[in-house]
Amino acid sequence: MTKIGMISLGCPKNQVDAERMLATLDRNSFEITDCYDGADAVIINTCGFIDAAKEEAIENILDMASLKAEGVISKIIVTGCLSERYKEEIFEEMPEVDAVVGIGAIGHIDEIVNRVLAGERFTDIPDKTLLPLTGERLLTTPEYWAYLKIADGCSNRCTYCAIPGIRGDYRSVEFETLVEEARQLALAGTKELILIAQDTTAYGRDLYGKLRLPELLNALCEIEGIEWIRMLYCYPDKITDELLDVMKNQPKVLHYIDLPVQHADDGVLKRMNRHGDSALLRDVISRIREALPDAVIRTTVMVGFPGEDEDAFDNLAEFINEVEFDRLGCFSFSPQEGTPAFDMDGEVEEDVKARRGEIIMNDQLEITELKNQEKIGSVYSVLVEDYDGYSDSYTGRTYMDAPEIDGTIKFTSARNYNPGDFAQVEVIDYNEYDLIGKDIK
Repeated sequence: MTKIGMISLGCPKNQVDAERMLATLDRNSFEITDCYDGADAVIINTCGFIDAAKEEAIENILDMASLKAEGVISKIIVTGCLSERYKEEIFEEMPEVDAVVGIGAIGHIDEIVNRVLAGERFTDIPDKTLLPLTGERLLTTPEYWAYLKIADGCSNRCTYCAIPGIRGDYRSVEFETLVEEARQLALAGTKELILIAQDTTAYGRDLYGKLRLPELLNALCEIEGIEWIRMLYCYPDKITDELLDVMKNQPKVLHYIDLPVQHADDGVLKRMNRHGDSALLRDVISRIREALPDAVIRTTVMVGFPGEDEDAFDNLAEFINEVEFDRLGCFSFSPQEGTPAFDMDGEVEEDVKARRGEIIMNDQLEITELKNQEKIGSVYSVLVEDYDGYSDSYTGRTYMDAPEIDGTIKFTSARNYNPGDFAQVEVIDYNEYDLIGKDIK
């Protein structure tokens, strides 16, 4: 049987694409392997969003090229966002790569593999809108949690972002299709469903002429077996009162909002072409906390955008300390070819970006530790993920923590738990971003 390896890089949305490719290969009698030794082909599903992601993708391609030279693997196929952006460069500058495949071609990845194994070397970059938004998946997450990609592409046109050029305009998946996919995931054992898109809150507007995320959440809550529903990538300008009402009244919808604000200085926000200003951000955060007093708000911010002077940075830092986000990630502006911000004036030096990022993360650590200190004595429902025999303790997540992004809680228990079980855990301590607890049952 032909053995195929898969390396998937980047965001959860890319991961779902990889899962659909794996399902196609599995359905066509290819053997999926985690061990590259002896693989007939390795597919590298790349990210190309920012420079760090591109560098990671290139490193993985070069690593596989070395294995190919050593005879460990036979063929290399590169797909994903990097292929969409740099198809000619990859094909011409990396002769070890056998095929460069655009996202619109992954629906026939089985045919691509067969062509490569037959000795062809080629590119296949069809229209990006041919990317399949539905279909079977071979999950790469634990069976008790899974992503549900409700849309692809983006129409927001932030000036720093290459996603519209890579993925195209926003395309929602049909409502009924998503509900059926979620139902199948529940039958397979999924307990936590994580909704993802480039802009989750924009769901439905392109297909139905209105925002239908609240309606979708209500429908997903009716599925037996789904116990937690989490949303990532919720844009501030589309946090409606209707959405907050659903979150308040549906117990399965976690009071967790991933709210990428990017900045808080009005001048920088305008240059970024973000929808809304700092007043809107303050208003939406106030409305969230008023409707959901226990809401956990996660955000990402960018430092070093062109034109971010010291006053603009101070506005961002003051905003973060004022708002006190529960979770925060900070990254430096990375100019991307083909975006309006690529050659904007007002460039910020790299050492200044690094210093500003360090200030933000140091401030956030203080905020996080104070919030964690306040949690001592509280009891949370915890989704168990792992057991460590050395320390005789379990690791899991509360509603406050998205997998692979946020922190965890480590706890001791006299009971035995399996991954995917729920435990009631009292917080007794913390370690920076992570909590420490004990089972109370």
